[in-house]
Amino acid sequence: MVKLICTLADHKDDVNYCAFSSSYLATCSLDKTIRLYLLNNFTEVPYSPLKGHTYAVHCCCFSPSGHILASCSTDGNTILWNTQDGVKVAVLEHPCRSPLRICRFSPDSTYLVSGAADGSVNVWNVQTLKLYRSGNVKDGSLVACAFAPNGHFFVTGSSCGDLTFWDDKMKCLHNEKAHDLGVTCCDFSSRQHTDKQNDDYFRMASSGQDGISKIWLISSSDSAGFALRCRCTLNGHTAPVLACAFSSNGQVLVTGSVDKTVMIFETNTGSNLHILTQHTRYVTTCAFAPDMPLFATGSMDKCVHIWQLELEQIFTGSCLIQESKISVNNWTEEEVSNWLQTHNLQDLVEIFKRNNIDGKELLNLTKESLTDDLKIESLGLRSKILRNIEELRSEMKSASLDIPDEFLCPITKELMKEPVIAADGYSYEKAAMENWIIKKRRSSPMTNLPLQRLVLTPNRTLKMAINRWLESQPKYNEKQAP
Repeated sequence: MVKLICTLADHKDDVNYCAFSSSYLATCSLDKTIRLYLLNNFTEVPYSPLKGHTYAVHCCCFSPSGHILASCSTDGNTILWNTQDGVKVAVLEHPCRSPLRICRFSPDSTYLVSGAADGSVNVWNVQTLKLYRSGNVKDGSLVACAFAPNGHFFVTGSSCGDLTFWDDKMKCLHNEKAHDLGVTCCDFSSRQHTDKQNDDYFRMASSGQDGISKIWLISSSDSAGFALRCRCTLNGHTAPVLACAFSSNGQVLVTGSVDKTVMIFETNTGSNLHILTQHTRYVTTCAFAPDMPLFATGSMDKCVHIWQLELEQIFTGSCLIQESKISVNNWTEEEVSNWLQTHNLQDLVEIFKRNNIDGKELLNLTKESLTDDLKIESLGLRSKILRNIEELRSEMKSASLDIPDEFLCPITKELMKEPVIAADGYSYEKAAMENWIIKKRRSSPMTNLPLQRLVLTPNRTLKMAINRWLESQPKYNEKQAP
């Protein structure tokens, strides 16, 4: 599923951050430099490294077009660089010269947000290079920032554990105590989702010093206001989680930790798909390429690893796991063990294996069988198991009636018959996407960004998953019958 294809070892000190555009990979370091690599072969451009900061560079990010690279540093400066020749475009000085930890462009490239150690948030107008607005979090240093894909709001994370959501006028929309020991990073999925009430929402991930990552569901509208809820908690790391990043289609989340590991999670179920152990020191950063099955991880070991994910796993992994939820009766003992670990019940894995609990047995467990047969004495533990089983039954019932989001074409909102993968990484109904392109819309229906190419690739694995789902849905087939 995951293959290490390249290692970059040019920095002379800790790698603090990495970022992709459609053409480049940028990395920055404690060695005060930013390095720029071509995405097609990962060779360093002739004008790299970029030098201009006088202290450690903590963050770098590309403008959506990829023409400008921003970097921020302990020296209190945010520098804008031309990616074509490495020339400085501008130097934005923090008003109080406070050390900067994070910077982000808005999706339309109009603004650049920078966060500082003194808790200040500064929004710069990229066209005029003037300070647009400023704000402050109530406590702690600002260490994380991310824009919602629609650009209507952004989130900052602080060392005191808060996530603060701001609108484009720097009005605070919401504040949430998200992590006990401090937020370390956050990232939005570029895909926008729609619920049963046709309300739009976004997925966001946050990671923290408490060693966990969380996936949040966020909705924001003029009528309903701002709403935030935690969808699931991702466990597995044994030390603070310093980095997180969504794949381009939002189905995979990669995290990096002080425990030196990189973990790959499936975002719909929270399942841990893979653990990478090639770094020898803290993993400080991770980032996905925008339209390719590639991601990068950087570490205090001074290296950046480039990884390739199996293409079909990215685009269909979520669907296959969703399908397995529908057929819990067919789960093996190993799948039950994975389910226990997902719900932080790993201490029970051996007990369940010893009693040969498969999917069918899992659904038939009762308070009495947990006590008498499995010898689980803790009332609280028995209650937790039964609650999770009941949630699983509810999910099965819901899944048997509702079409999974991943099977719906983002353009037509209908079940796909001939799914194809476009250059933006999303799957669409073939006829709908062809019609979209014929009408000379060269932008992505999901991100509104230009499509780098117009080739549509058949998503055969997704089509097979849809067909298997249809076979298990007699009620759906009855509704569609004339």
